[in-house]
Amino acid sequence: MRILWLKTELLHPVDKGGKIRTYNMLKELKKDHHVTYLTLCEGSADEMARAQANEYCHELVCVSHKQREKFSPGFYAELVTNLASRLPYAIKKYESVEMRREIGRLTQDGKVNIAICDFLAPAINVPSDLPCPTLLFQHNVEAMIWKRHFEVQTNPLKRNYLRIQWQKMRSFELDQCRAFDVVVAVSAEDRDQMKHEYSVERVFDVPTGVDTEFFRDSGTSPIDPHNLVFTGSMDWLPNEDAISYFIERILPLIRHSIPDVSLTVVGRNPYARLVALSSRDPSVLVTGRVEDVRPFMEKAAVYIVPLRIGGGTRLKIFEAMSMKKAIVSTTVGAEGLPVSAGSELRIGDTPEAFAAAVVDLLTKPDLAKQIGERAGTVVREKFGWAGVAKRFAEICENAVSKNSGSGRTFYARNEQPAA
Repeated sequence: MRILWLKTELLHPVDKGGKIRTYNMLKELKKDHHVTYLTLCEGSADEMARAQANEYCHELVCVSHKQREKFSPGFYAELVTNLASRLPYAIKKYESVEMRREIGRLTQDGKVNIAICDFLAPAINVPSDLPCPTLLFQHNVEAMIWKRHFEVQTNPLKRNYLRIQWQKMRSFELDQCRAFDVVVAVSAEDRDQMKHEYSVERVFDVPTGVDTEFFRDSGTSPIDPHNLVFTGSMDWLPNEDAISYFIERILPLIRHSIPDVSLTVVGRNPYARLVALSSRDPSVLVTGRVEDVRPFMEKAAVYIVPLRIGGGTRLKIFEAMSMKKAIVSTTVGAEGLPVSAGSELRIGDTPEAFAAAVVDLLTKPDLAKQIGERAGTVVREKFGWAGVAKRFAEICENAVSKNSGSGRTFYARNEQPAA
């Protein structure tokens, strides 16, 4: 197949869940199929990432696109003006006339077999009349994430704004899921939700994978018996909420039983309050971006996933399983993963339950080791990337064979910028 892959960012550094999933999927697909990767870029800052793109595609096409820096005056101005748009801000900010033109140019000669929209955001730029089948690769049910943001927010002004964003996102996501020829989800739960809530007929699921050779316990690093670790991009709101929730509501409960418990937060762009807390509290280490998360994971006695917001599946859990770590997660954190609570990980959905599970594992290292060993066996047997990519390719090939590219009904047609 000749694949046109549509994205809003380059993949290097491969430092967050969505990038990790796409990078490993494309590395496998590239072995048997021709991949053209079309993405939005921010100029010279992306030069190194462009140079590394040959790891996952045969041809790279970059479209210049600059976004407002988060928390800048221009960023807040865009949030306000977005109130007048039918599109949610998380979609509107990726709107690009040039990307739409490039998609049309690359597909006009009929040589592209399928156009794949990676995440919902690039869909804003996909023309309605492509001559090839189209596939929407949904790493999450995006509207569900925004609904959860709205539900946990206590500030009345922010809560109302998030409610509006959730409603806009649901409307956009519903239309796009119906408009694409095929939708692929990353869990059976997400697949069923889109099928029933959005009335999508051609929706399939592929499991989440993990690089089981990379995420492997070396056996040479001693475990700190009272250390906890969390990994994830700290500029993603669900991760920020998770760590704030853990530090404020759960960690004090753990300290009642284990006063010298420590926490390591590994991930890029930590928010200011977390950095300030780390400077005051030596038991909380905030690393920022690191080249390799494995040494921090290997040192920890328990890996925590206290997520209250999110969708799709959490790659971080499979990575921790592959490292044979004992894991404590919320139900949301483990959502969509075929793992058994009590067997491969522990679940705690209240501060008290989460803290109790952590204390139990910290005080019973043999039990923690048994759970980690079972988790490692499961993930190595079932969730390598080669099998995941093969399943994805089969879905694409089926769409191509049915030649279902009959044109899309473009939700944002009236909001397209002038050419």
